[in-house]
Amino acid sequence: MHVYLELFGHKVASYGFFIALGGIIVNLIAVYILSKRKMDINDFTIIESIGLLGAFIGAKLLYLVVSFKDIDWSRITNLSYLTQIMQGGFVFYGGFIGGIIAALIASKANKIDFRSYADEVIFLIPLAHAFGRVGCFMAGCCFGKPYDGPFSVIFPDNSFAIHGVKLFPVQLFEACGLVIVSFALLFLKKLLSRQFQIELYFILYGILRMITETFRYDAARGIFFDLSTSQWISILMITIGLASIWIQLKKSKGNECLAD
Repeated sequence: MHVYLELFGHKVASYGFFIALGGIIVNLIAVYILSKRKMDINDFTIIESIGLLGAFIGAKLLYLVVSFKDIDWSRITNLSYLTQIMQGGFVFYGGFIGGIIAALIASKANKIDFRSYADEVIFLIPLAHAFGRVGCFMAGCCFGKPYDGPFSVIFPDNSFAIHGVKLFPVQLFEACGLVIVSFALLFLKKLLSRQFQIELYFILYGILRMITETFRYDAARGIFFDLSTSQWISILMITIGLASIWIQLKKSKGNECLAD
């Protein structure tokens, strides 16, 4: 695990490197799939670019919310302190929610069928997320609880994690889970003829995040009634996913009855 990597003589932040690597790989896969399906790449680019902007804003806003008590607001006008806060600290769920909202707005404004694109490539989101979690592991952020068992890790002094203590490698645990979610969505995509892809992602990732949150030990958790902010959002995502599937199945059954 190294906060920085040496690439061609240059010092590169490992977290950013793995996010960029994941982004490149999933975009290449997305372009291949959409081209094969003869779908408009320009429309996808609009959805993705606006979605990424919303994701950045949402991830930072939720970080500020869950870290509200840890931020020295009396120094917020200090440019160096403000820069430090803005450069670090992002929450995935905030990014996901912000990205979805921005992508939906962009789709509506440009008369693009958001659902058709999401059903094709949403399985790539957990794959890209897995690369991000590997980056978290390399940098030491989002670290796990003290743990003295198999696969425990000790982070170096320059990482963001507690160093000198054996910790559970929750970042890699979640990365493996995300890869499994990605392949599960890909399998179900073929099995269910591209139905319920968004809902299934909500459900599967919500369950995974509920589990991994119990192994997290970093401060930015935001605890309410013994559950973290991310666990509450996970419960909401699972509920929305199940409710949406139920509503669609009920409508489909009703249409079949009318046809009979």
